Amino acid sequence: MNIKELYIEAQELSTPELRDEIVSNLYKRSHQLCNEGVSYTKTKGDVRTEKLDSIFTSPIWGFPIMLIMLGAVFYLTIAGANIPSSLLAEFFGWIEGYLTTFFQAIQAPDWLHGLLVLGLYRGSTWVISVMLPPMAIFFPTFALLENYGYLPRVAFNMDRLFKHVGAHGKQSLTMAMGFGCNAAAVMSSRIIESPRERMLAILTNNFVPCNGRWGTLIVLASLFMAANFTGGLKSLVTTGVIVGIVMFGIIVTFFVSWVLSKTALKGVPTHYTLELPSYRRPKFFDTVIRASLTKSWTVLVRAVKVAAPAAVLTWVIANIYIGDTSILMHMVGFFDPFGQMLGLDGYIILAFVLGLPANEIVLPILLMGYLSTGSLTEVDSLVDLKQIFINQGWTWITALNMMLFSLLHYPCGTTLLNIYKETKSKKWTLLAFLIPSVLAILVPFIIFQIAQLLGWV
Repeated sequence: MNIKELYIEAQELSTPELRDEIVSNLYKRSHQLCNEGVSYTKTKGDVRTEKLDSIFTSPIWGFPIMLIMLGAVFYLTIAGANIPSSLLAEFFGWIEGYLTTFFQAIQAPDWLHGLLVLGLYRGSTWVISVMLPPMAIFFPTFALLENYGYLPRVAFNMDRLFKHVGAHGKQSLTMAMGFGCNAAAVMSSRIIESPRERMLAILTNNFVPCNGRWGTLIVLASLFMAANFTGGLKSLVTTGVIVGIVMFGIIVTFFVSWVLSKTALKGVPTHYTLELPSYRRPKFFDTVIRASLTKSWTVLVRAVKVAAPAAVLTWVIANIYIGDTSILMHMVGFFDPFGQMLGLDGYIILAFVLGLPANEIVLPILLMGYLSTGSLTEVDSLVDLKQIFINQGWTWITALNMMLFSLLHYPCGTTLLNIYKETKSKKWTLLAFLIPSVLAILVPFIIFQIAQLLGWV
């Protein structure tokens, strides 16, 4: 049977196993013809690539190496971002002091100072100090792995899993993009040719934590899950918890993809033909600068544009009173019964509701509510921050459920807008909102009920 006949047979057969066998035969026959008609001498680079691929794409070692790489990237991000974040926060706090002095000198009304400094300025600088250091580490590190040629091997390995749930191997690349920004990942789904599989990637990308959620996840993991450790071991334990949270998000991605591929998005997964590039030494300086300027700066500007008006809105509702109670506290009272069912509280639910435009401001809004300051609040140390949470009745179950709610809840406003632009459908955009929202409610609810039965809370 010649190649043309094999190709026709592959198109006619719909059984995935038979299609895989035909594609495999096509590859073997093509490889045989090349060996018979083409002669060449392998270079040292070819030999090195084959040896490395036998390890990185191995069914045995491929996935453990991926987890180690993921953990290493997260560890570098967590351990390396702490000091720069603190320095930036101190720097912006120093500037805020001068801004306050200026407003006092010109005898500006208190509401103007609160709106512009305590709301707009403090909200925007919080986002910068929390987001910029991790992005400055995370994006260049991922770019170096891509430049070296490792990320295509990740896609090759993940294709095996995605195919089993009815999705496409390229979804692993959009998933990796989601670690930085889910909005950008939705746009990157264009690399998937099949409309069905592209929709799967769009609807499930939110289960990968974006940069806006890293701050919340890292802080809570450090305060409650790694509370009994210090120094480098504390960072290592925090990294382990974060990797566990990310792996849970990936499992949810597979589960939702499988359910959708059996229901609303039925179909046979298309085959993923990927030519693995040779390994190459990355241009370190150029890659770091390009990733910092293009990805980090773009995402940061977007976050600030969205977070600034959200911070102003938060200040307004916290400082307008109905009777003796602010609008913010009325909203807390409304959400509290629902939050208690999930092992959370009304403050946490309200923080996520107001954080719809940007996940970065969820934590500062929560602090603002707890301290009843009427402005976005920073604290002097993580010890003070943990004490604030404990005073509000937090336990490790509260922290865990908030981390899971942050991981699973609906996409941010920018991501939802991009989903609508990519799908041109209100139905799919609404589904992209509802699927994670339902899971974000169910998972903490189940965990809290189990914790109550076991007497953990």
